[in-house]
Amino acid sequence: MPSISKKGMRMPASPIRKLVPYAEEAKRKGRKVYHLNIGQPDIPTPDVALDAIRNIDLKVIEYSHSAGFESYRRKLAGYYQALGLDIDYTEIIITTGGSEALLFAFNSCLDEGDEVIIPEPFYANYNSFAISAGVVVRPIMSSIESNFALPPIEEFEKLINPRTKGIVICNPNNPTGYLYSKEEMLQLGEIAKKHDLFIFSDEVYREFCYDGEKHFSALELKGLEEHVILTDSVSKRYSECGVRIGALVSKNKEFMNTALKFAQARLSPPSLGQIAGEASLETPASYFHEVSEEYVERRNYMVEALNQMPGVFTPKPKGAFYTVAKLPVDDSEKFCQWLLESFEYKNQTVMMAPAAGFYASPGAGKDEVRIAYVLKIDDLKNAMETLAHALEAYPGRTL
Repeated sequence: MPSISKKGMRMPASPIRKLVPYAEEAKRKGRKVYHLNIGQPDIPTPDVALDAIRNIDLKVIEYSHSAGFESYRRKLAGYYQALGLDIDYTEIIITTGGSEALLFAFNSCLDEGDEVIIPEPFYANYNSFAISAGVVVRPIMSSIESNFALPPIEEFEKLINPRTKGIVICNPNNPTGYLYSKEEMLQLGEIAKKHDLFIFSDEVYREFCYDGEKHFSALELKGLEEHVILTDSVSKRYSECGVRIGALVSKNKEFMNTALKFAQARLSPPSLGQIAGEASLETPASYFHEVSEEYVERRNYMVEALNQMPGVFTPKPKGAFYTVAKLPVDDSEKFCQWLLESFEYKNQTVMMAPAAGFYASPGAGKDEVRIAYVLKIDDLKNAMETLAHALEAYPGRTL
């Protein structure tokens, strides 16, 4: 029998999706499952995007340019310019989601065995992208006790060796919701310049910053234009996860020329998705104001509800729509499976993502979960009530 590749064997299952069969079985039993495991907002997609799709008048759905429609790239450059970022449309490649953007970035910048440093916990698929590209992830621990702030720069220095080629940062952060400050980003810029490293900056949650805090883009780092590679997406910004449209943005011409070759190999990004993405740039500012207010209300409720549960702690995130919570359980993966397989309260249960899958260090995050506050308040209230009763009933409770 032919054998599966070693790379395939090492590819991890998604901690966000691996418990789906148990959730489906719970639903077959007639239970209501509150999905707090995945960043799929229930926020409506902007009307301008939906109208653009409804009103498509094409005889043929053709390939686009491998870098994406020029009209879209020009309009997207205007979006960045409005943020104070000096970006030309030639410095943008449209991708099939932010995932493909990071894959192109890794494959363009890193050789087999090269290393990237990533503060953990981090978006679980970074591990998958690294395995796909033959890249080695060197994790650097951030802690829930410090609200997942950037680890000390000295800790980065300890990991840097001749094979280190870059640092990956997600700002605001998935899974923690931490918003890196200008000062923290400047520190990363200094170490990148000192050691001649790339900064792969994932900024897909840029619009979701709370409590009056401002987002500082890696593209604002002076003197690092050749170092910074930004990955972006419409998925969360416009609640368009299914259109699969992202972007690579960089002023490094050699990198962009290389990434375009990978883009050519997959022919073109989705044409219908680009139509939605381009139209979305007409979304009024009021949309984001309302969405931000909604997420702040959800965050405030959920963080307070979690921290009132005996033995539970979560920081108050300043961005995105996730938080990582420490629970009084022996193993959060067992607990999350038990919730779906064996527990119900008022014929309902909760699906969360075990946090261990967001770490690369063995054993880390074993008593933590990532929770996405992407449901309306009434659903969150039911979910938190259910979780509180589940923690009281769980056989592996440690408190």
